[in-house]
Amino acid sequence: MFAKLPQTLTAPFGLLTDEAKLAFRSRPQGISKLYTTRHIAETDSYWDQYFTLFDTPSDVFSLISTHDIRRALLDSPENVATLIRVVTSRLFNLVSDHTFPSIPPTSVASYATSFMKTSSTERNATKEVLNSLRVLQRVLPVVFEVEGESNSFELEVLWKKVQVDEDEIVPTAPEQAPQFVIEDDDDGSESGHGSNTQSQIPQPKRTKTLPSLGEKLFTCVNDLLFCCGFSLPTKIQVDHYKINYVIWEKGVGSTTDSGPNHAYDSNKTEVLRLLLVLLSRQIYIPPAALFTHPSFYTLHVVRKTPRRDVLTLLCSLLNTVMNSATTNNMTIASVAGKVPYNHLVFKGEDSRTALVGMCLQVLCVLLDFQSGPARDIVSDSGDATSSSPTAQTNAFRYFLAKLHRTQDFAFILSGIIAILEQQLAISNNLLPGSRRSVPYVPETIVLFWKIIELNKKFRAYLLDSDKTVDVLAYLLCYSLEIKDKPQQHGLCRALSYIIQTLSAESAFGNKLSSPINIQVPTKWVSQGASHGTAGDFMITSVYSIIATTSGSLNSIYPALIIALANAAPYFKNLSVVASNRLLQLFTSFSNPLFLLSDESHPRLLFLMLEVFNSVVFHHLSDNPNLLYAIITAQKTFEELGTFTLTRGLREIQRVQRIKEEQASQAERDRKDGPQQERVSVESAHQEKSRLLKNESDPAFTIESTSFSGEDLEAGLGGHEQTETRPLTSLPSENSPTTSTSTITATSEKARGKMKARRSLSSDTTNGDRMAAAGIGRNGFLPTQEWVTSWQQGLPLDTVMLVISELLPKIQNLQAGRQKANSAGAITDFLQSVTLTDVLPPAPVLYPRRFMWSDASIVWLTSLIWGGVYVHGMSPLGIWNSTNVQLFFVKHTQPQQRQITDTMSSVVGGLFSPTRQRLERSSNQ
Repeated sequence: MFAKLPQTLTAPFGLLTDEAKLAFRSRPQGISKLYTTRHIAETDSYWDQYFTLFDTPSDVFSLISTHDIRRALLDSPENVATLIRVVTSRLFNLVSDHTFPSIPPTSVASYATSFMKTSSTERNATKEVLNSLRVLQRVLPVVFEVEGESNSFELEVLWKKVQVDEDEIVPTAPEQAPQFVIEDDDDGSESGHGSNTQSQIPQPKRTKTLPSLGEKLFTCVNDLLFCCGFSLPTKIQVDHYKINYVIWEKGVGSTTDSGPNHAYDSNKTEVLRLLLVLLSRQIYIPPAALFTHPSFYTLHVVRKTPRRDVLTLLCSLLNTVMNSATTNNMTIASVAGKVPYNHLVFKGEDSRTALVGMCLQVLCVLLDFQSGPARDIVSDSGDATSSSPTAQTNAFRYFLAKLHRTQDFAFILSGIIAILEQQLAISNNLLPGSRRSVPYVPETIVLFWKIIELNKKFRAYLLDSDKTVDVLAYLLCYSLEIKDKPQQHGLCRALSYIIQTLSAESAFGNKLSSPINIQVPTKWVSQGASHGTAGDFMITSVYSIIATTSGSLNSIYPALIIALANAAPYFKNLSVVASNRLLQLFTSFSNPLFLLSDESHPRLLFLMLEVFNSVVFHHLSDNPNLLYAIITAQKTFEELGTFTLTRGLREIQRVQRIKEEQASQAERDRKDGPQQERVSVESAHQEKSRLLKNESDPAFTIESTSFSGEDLEAGLGGHEQTETRPLTSLPSENSPTTSTSTITATSEKARGKMKARRSLSSDTTNGDRMAAAGIGRNGFLPTQEWVTSWQQGLPLDTVMLVISELLPKIQNLQAGRQKANSAGAITDFLQSVTLTDVLPPAPVLYPRRFMWSDASIVWLTSLIWGGVYVHGMSPLGIWNSTNVQLFFVKHTQPQQRQITDTMSSVVGGLFSPTRQRLERSSNQ
């Protein structure tokens, strides 16, 4: 009797083993029949198991491998086509069937028993619909990969249209009134925007062209997203029509909220995952063909979806994202996620988090798409050229740009800030690593970029609000958090472009004198700058990003320095630390090793000089600390004015000799014993204390010295790096810049200095070419002609004029007072100084805006889809083992973190070997 007990339990419950699923991989009637038997009929019972066998998405992705689909496409392609037709046909029939959707479980017990097999033959329509979606999610990426740039298989199976007699057309449900309407300038073209495209083509009197399989699939996907009882509550169903296009949650375009539901959220995620798979066709196209070979699937969504569906879907996705940080969904997964270190034990995520992430991914993909006829329309307005979407190019971009209500802007901004604030709170936690990072922060940042790019009214609302400084702080903090992670460097680049975009607005500059309202983690606050302004934090953050990334992020340096140059006319009351950081950046950019290593590096020096000139012209007396730092670095400016290739090479050789001597001395000190080591450690601590004291004291005596910049030399000029050509370029000769305006209006004194440095910049030696061969990177060879071309165009005259006017006066103040009293006297003097009678008129401000190009569009598309690909790797692996062409996929082995390392981080390293060695040495 007991011998038969396991079999009796296994058959009705199916909890211990599932023979049917295991047999699907092994028996001839399983997955192997797909590629071993040719021409399986659509009516064959073989296809039924694809709808009833699987219980979860993991079942589909584990029991059907990419190798199985790829082999079937090569050996029996007609079977794959039949599988797609059978699955889609069953999906269409189920959605219109009265048994769908099945009644969801209403209790925990019934929900648990739904996973158990029963002996009844009752049909579960919801399960069959979900399995249809999952099978398509598994099959289509492999089809896209095998097709590549060819579309023959897809055109035949998914996009072929059929003509039928008009009498055979089944009438559809009547159109619903739209829930939310946005004014459209192209009302007359709405018929061309809808899905009823067959009316545009004259057809025979008795026949009509039916939509293709792909078009019907997209219509079905949209219907499932708004199906009562499947993705929406049944209480909002109207009569017997279960498809009701209403916005999911309150927010943009809606004031009602049906509340979160685990089953509905999970179903929405399944449908959106299939939509994302359909949109992923473009990742199998190389970057060079991205514009010439647009995806049929994405084109259909952004150009052929009816306006009602576009507005409802757009608002539903937006509202779901913006409500993510304020939802009151008290599920077991959400509560467990708040327990410290719980994510180290439970790797899954709750249905709400998965839905929000999927909504963000779909939004970013749709709002980013610009390929083929979906490209924005370029218009010339005076001297500037701008581009904007239309309802015929990309309806999602167009209607996002049409949002105009203040309450909608407030809702979107609050939602984005809430997500960024949640991430910052996790970073600022007392227990490091105790909370999992918000998984969809990168997509939130990209969405924010798209909104401020497309909707000028929202950008103006943001800059006029008191949240501008908070948004800047959140973006900079997240940049500081991810700057040391190579896999996040693309997002760092996007953040730098967002900051550049904001800095080009005058309203942004006017906010920089405001204090930071958020709680910035202490690890990112410079010493002495804990109570600075937004301008101080912006400068110190840019310095930290550049100085601590060892040249690995040099592609974002131009955008960050341009942002400083755009904001410089509005800098007021910069702190001592921020002023010194600007001078340290300038000194490092003027380092010969950095200047001569790449053709684009002198541009950074040019931009830093523009920063100083803007402060001098617009807020001279409001920035005594920066003014004093400029005067202190007089020697650096003078040497730059007479810089030559020969002089730069000599300086590089001198620094290299000093480093070699220091290395030799360190080797000798190591051999001398621990006593000498302790003395050197003490001297190093004393030297560090002295440097920190000088950095925070604005009144140290002016000498003929300058900032060494050695703290940045390794990061900017001492390591090999992969060069990425920046997307922005130097201003052309015809474009107005600060330097040209300054040079044309300089005084006679400044012209004399300019002539002097030009005459000194022509000396060369015959050995320059040989010495410079080892300096340039990637085949670049600096020459004296190249040095002269940028050295003579540096806007040095304004700064040199300020130094020549103020340096003697400050030296007189220092000579006549004690050091204790000189700081206040110098500060008072610089706050009252005016050079209006000496300086030329202030030039007109021309902020450098971020300009989109084909290369930048391809880069951002690759960045977005790269993030989608990584998110899809776990737990399902949607696009794993497929040949992606849009970007390069590099697989690395994850490093298992030891529990001792985690505990060491938590308790502050009390038991670390380094701490124990220091304690033993102090006790000796």
